[in-house]
Amino acid sequence: MELIYKNKKSIEEIENIIDIKLNNICQLSIDISNLGVYIFGDNFDGMVQLLNKFENSIDLVYIDPPFNTKGSFYYDKDITSTISTSKNDLVAYHDDMDIEEYLEFIRERLVLIRRLLSPCGTLYFHIDYKVGHYIKLILDEVFGSENFVSDIARVKSNPKNFSRRAYGNEKDLILVYSKQKNKNIFNDIRIKLEASELDKLYKKVDSVGRKYTTVPCHAPGETSKGVTGSYWKGMLPPKGRHWRYSPDKLTELDEAGRIEWSKNQVPRVIKYASEHKGKKIQDVWKNYKDPQRPTYPTEKNMEMLEMIVQQSSNENSIIMDCFCGSGSFLEAGKKYNRYVIGIDKSIISKQVVENRPSLEGIEVFLLGEGR
Repeated sequence: MELIYKNKKSIEEIENIIDIKLNNICQLSIDISNLGVYIFGDNFDGMVQLLNKFENSIDLVYIDPPFNTKGSFYYDKDITSTISTSKNDLVAYHDDMDIEEYLEFIRERLVLIRRLLSPCGTLYFHIDYKVGHYIKLILDEVFGSENFVSDIARVKSNPKNFSRRAYGNEKDLILVYSKQKNKNIFNDIRIKLEASELDKLYKKVDSVGRKYTTVPCHAPGETSKGVTGSYWKGMLPPKGRHWRYSPDKLTELDEAGRIEWSKNQVPRVIKYASEHKGKKIQDVWKNYKDPQRPTYPTEKNMEMLEMIVQQSSNENSIIMDCFCGSGSFLEAGKKYNRYVIGIDKSIISKQVVENRPSLEGIEVFLLGEGR
């Protein structure tokens, strides 16, 4: 399936533009032994600059591009807002392209992002639901629908009380794609359970006050071959099931006091609350609302960015945000010892990044005047 619109280029035409630019640029002398780099200028040209040194090398890309809102984003050094109509504040950036122009703008950059991603790389594309369905089709085209990973609904704000004839809008969208199917880094970061959740799951208390629960010693599915289908303490697992562990492991658990026997001599494995590794993160994110007083328009929740960095990259990975804005994603990456790359053409972005103490030591390169 393909999204058709006016003045859409073929992938081959976009690649040809990239190759022409690549052959005619003066290469930046980027030192990857440093903490990272911020490139001030158009991100298409900036990513072309990165190809010689970083093609197939970046493990994680997070982008929060313009949402095609038809508005302008203003910046006040004292009070930073998302969208403002004030004519007295500085313009951070304009977001006023026609839909066809906007889609091609995004698509051209996705071609470059895919080239820069490593074989185990992942793209997180932050967008809203007004254009998200178009972006999903473009991502399927550029990355391949087989490389779709997740569609995440993120609660971005408190409930709205709009007067218009529509439901309140408190969520946006993050589309996640891998460079290669099932090759993407995913560290399975877990969320720590709250006290109320632990109380609900672990209702029993042992003789020394430890909260625990029990689970069956067996699991669904029969085993025709292998030890998990054999006898343990003179009994077989129930019909249609197999032992959760080998008989030797079950004996070891029993001798360690980790098997609880019922009055009817039914064994169950003891699980302590203190050993719980946390719950798996789902595809609805409720705890990552945006800051009320951002340092840059549309700045995103720092805890969310830190989680993405930990989830989809490793220590010393190269990560990138080519719509860098406030530099929050770079800060999150630097905190966890990643080499960070940021690109933006907003002079306000450049000023915010250069004045952000947490980003001290990141090289700044200028491609042009920007805006």
